[in-house]
Amino acid sequence: MQNSWAFPFCIVGVTRACLIHKEDPGKTSTSAQFLLISPLLSLDLANIQENQQHCPRMKFILLASTFLVLGAINDVTAQRSRTKRELAPGLHSLGLRDAGGSYCQQRASCCPGRDDACTVPYLDTICYCDLFCNRTVSDCCPDFWGYCLGINPPTNLQKVCTKHGNNYPNGATYQDNCNRCTCTSDGNWHCEQNTCLVNPRIIDAVNRGSYGWKAGNYSQFWGMTLDEGIQYRLGTVKPPSSVMNMNELHVNMNNDALPTYFNAAGKWPGMIHEPLDQGNCAGSWAFSTAAVASDRLSIQSMGHMTPALSPQNLLSCDTKNQHGCRGGRVDGAWWYLRRRGIVTEDCYPFVGQNTNGPSAPCMMHSRSTGRGKRQATNNCPNPYASSNEIYQSTPAYRLSSSEKEIMKEIFDNGPVQAIMEVHEDFFLYKSGIYRHTPVMAGEHERYRRHGTHSVRVIGWGEDIAPSGNVQKYWLAANSWGKDWGENGYFRIARGENECEIETFVVGVWGRVSMEDVSHKK
Repeated sequence: MQNSWAFPFCIVGVTRACLIHKEDPGKTSTSAQFLLISPLLSLDLANIQENQQHCPRMKFILLASTFLVLGAINDVTAQRSRTKRELAPGLHSLGLRDAGGSYCQQRASCCPGRDDACTVPYLDTICYCDLFCNRTVSDCCPDFWGYCLGINPPTNLQKVCTKHGNNYPNGATYQDNCNRCTCTSDGNWHCEQNTCLVNPRIIDAVNRGSYGWKAGNYSQFWGMTLDEGIQYRLGTVKPPSSVMNMNELHVNMNNDALPTYFNAAGKWPGMIHEPLDQGNCAGSWAFSTAAVASDRLSIQSMGHMTPALSPQNLLSCDTKNQHGCRGGRVDGAWWYLRRRGIVTEDCYPFVGQNTNGPSAPCMMHSRSTGRGKRQATNNCPNPYASSNEIYQSTPAYRLSSSEKEIMKEIFDNGPVQAIMEVHEDFFLYKSGIYRHTPVMAGEHERYRRHGTHSVRVIGWGEDIAPSGNVQKYWLAANSWGKDWGENGYFRIARGENECEIETFVVGVWGRVSMEDVSHKK
């Protein structure tokens, strides 16, 4: 019996000669392996037909070999595709995104086994609806488990955070006022617990109550903590005891009758300056000083001099025991204004302050010209300013804490400077007659903060309180811009030392000579 069989075949590109390969039945043919796996191999049909007399089974073997070659090529292609898909990192490493979306359901079919064409567009990629997707590194569509299998997604894929009906993966963040919230691996939002400057609970409590004033939200305060508000929006350091105990100047009342309502802007039109905006510069000590000095110089010169003096000149140049936008003392500011003097806002404009950055260097100096007068030795930092004239004051004087005497001083000589304590609710003042309203009295101490501020008091008045009683008030200009309060002003209870506003009140005279008055216009 013959143990071997043979068939002819030709290899195009190698040789066109017909070769006869003889094999043992139990051995693997090297030529056969080459025939099956080489994508470069083709059969020379012409040569095969010439030799059909030598190989009667050639036609059958040709067809079988062709199918085997095509099958091997398909296997290689599938292997490459499988490797690419299986090596992908998966779609849900950070949890299911758009867990409620319709994908397999929209396709209206689920595929058995593995079907790499069973896909649906998914966010910025594709997802699969075949059974093969449900493996350790999943690339299934979010609704595969529910729609195709009728079960919940695996627990490890469900840990997403939800907000306003949307799902967010682990590590996602959003800002809630002054607190950053982060989606954690257990599917919950973890938020910082800072006390925010804009506290909706204070706003609601004040507006629901009958406190005589209204509160509101301010976009410039949104995102700041209460501590940041105290640190960056105030900035007046309480004077030392030696200053607080200085003798008070008592005003001679002479039984003068004072009006029920008074606004310095009405008595001295064009001489009372608009409220300033210190931004996030803790420099109320400089802003209130410059504002009061501006008004007093204008009034004393009978409108011949109406300078809007520069807070920046004080912030940058008054550095003896002062800290610029990190706080300072009003007594030090008045000393500087008397001894050195400052220029106008137009000459030396406010540059703001990076809350964590260095203070701006001093860009204005002066020298004495005799008789206490000084002259600038620098050009204006603003190159377009027309004058670098130095303005000075006489020594500041402390007024009595008497309500009537403060009123008399304002009526006769113009606005005064007052130091006050600012509590957490004052930042949210919108209108009305302010009184500190302890709506946070039962809360943790971090909700109840206060700091020292200085403002310009320009008048007074009366109003009817919700209780029907007459409520007296001071009219004061803050330095938080005209978008705050009542166009930059606020009213606060008068005659009660509310927030200590009547404890330390200062007046001053501008240094104005007859020569100044005659030459100014």
